[in-house]
Amino acid sequence: MTKLLEQAIARLKDLPTNEQDAIAVIILEELEDETRWDESFAKSKDTLAKLAAEAMAEYHAGKTQELDSEKL
Repeated sequence: MTKLLEQAIARLKDLPTNEQDAIAVIILEELEDETRWDESFAKSKDTLAKLAAEAMAEYHAGKTQELDSEKL
């Protein structure tokens, strides 16, 4: 465990139980979101690679246009 995390946990111990639980829920939800994101990204690698290859093929074929930020 890092020193920063140890400091955070030490401070959390001084909070009332309901506040400790609220922060624990936030931390657990954040960890779960990160896991879901990693799993989702891992599943989409082939799709992302295919889309990137298609985009590069269109670029090399001259089928793309430079983005004009004034027209956004």
